[in-house]
Amino acid sequence: MRDFARSDSPDVQRQLDRLGALSVPQGRLGLDAIRALLARLGDPHKRLPPTFHVAGTNGKGSTCAFLRAMLEAQGYRVHVTTSPHLVRYNERIRVAGELISDERLAAVLGEVLDAGADLEPSFFEVTIAAAFTEFAREPAHACVVEVGLGGRFDATNVLEPDVLAACGIAALGIDHERFLLAPDSDVPEEPVARIAFEKAGIAKRGVPLVTLRETYPAIARDAIAAVAAKNAAIIRDVDRSLVERLSRKDLGLPGAHQHWNAALAIAMLASQDRLTVSETAIERGLARTEWPARLHRLSNGPLVGNREVWLDGGHNRSAGEALAEHFRGQCIHLILGMLEAKDPQALIDPLAGSIASLSVVPVPGHDYHEASAFGSAALASADLPAAFSGLAGDEFPVLIAGSLYLAGEALRLNGELPD
Repeated sequence: MRDFARSDSPDVQRQLDRLGALSVPQGRLGLDAIRALLARLGDPHKRLPPTFHVAGTNGKGSTCAFLRAMLEAQGYRVHVTTSPHLVRYNERIRVAGELISDERLAAVLGEVLDAGADLEPSFFEVTIAAAFTEFAREPAHACVVEVGLGGRFDATNVLEPDVLAACGIAALGIDHERFLLAPDSDVPEEPVARIAFEKAGIAKRGVPLVTLRETYPAIARDAIAAVAAKNAAIIRDVDRSLVERLSRKDLGLPGAHQHWNAALAIAMLASQDRLTVSETAIERGLARTEWPARLHRLSNGPLVGNREVWLDGGHNRSAGEALAEHFRGQCIHLILGMLEAKDPQALIDPLAGSIASLSVVPVPGHDYHEASAFGSAALASADLPAAFSGLAGDEFPVLIAGSLYLAGEALRLNGELPD
């Protein structure tokens, strides 16, 4: 699968076309290519402000959003890199609180692509090199970095102890099996332990590694502890009492699962000594946090009209269970689009008791499951507008889910561009 991007700016589009033409490294593991690329760019990853590095199967993006909101509530300028983008590639690189401008994006992508032309870097390696290059140039107080895939061999894992304030591991689950469960030597064989092992690969000497230990199976806890010990990281675990206190607060992000993500972000801030964040800033940040397409209620607009419509990019069973908890006791119309590489039952099974109707749509620009993969009750629709036009005229909420790429299309069609 290729991670295509489009831009209304001709200058940006020229660089995105170059980015999209990169070959996908087959079977290449390790950080040699990204390190070589960054060396040619002056090693910007060694000149970042105090950095918070977040891995996990589910919730790492939300944790990053909570971190950013609390740090900004303290008055800090914060760089952020997350993935994937929903509508515009610019969303991947937030410089001192603002999405990177088209002018700067075109320039830095061109610079990175020129520097690494013979290295055959991947889409994500170029993206991370561009983000770190821009972050090193623009003054800021803090940096928040989301792992793209796994941890151990992720391009973001070039970050070194000197810049790291804290690392964190969000919820664990089985996802990206093709990459994270590929045969390798000296790694755990049990899938969830292997996933934990890969995520824990971000652990660094002397840097706090904050985990949601209580939520992990014992075999995953053991794998994380072993990697942390080997890397001489400082393990810190989120206390359930913090999660329970947060359950009584109104957070900017809905859903009971967000209490754990918020707790992880708070514990990461508490574990480090590079930056001071007050209780007042924490409270303000928690309430103001925004993270589009993660159990996000869409505004009235061209796509959804006046209906109650929720949007979530979740695509694995853990996400399905979180959605099922949120909609428990309700009937919903589910509009689903899933990449062909994903388990078609990952959302259907947990939500089964709530689904009043199921419409299946393509995921634009990607290989996707046809309606037949979801059972005889699934109805095929040509696209999101067609799915909405086929809904019953009742008051049941609508949930669009199954892929962040589909979520981006929903935001675009409804006129809600992330900023």
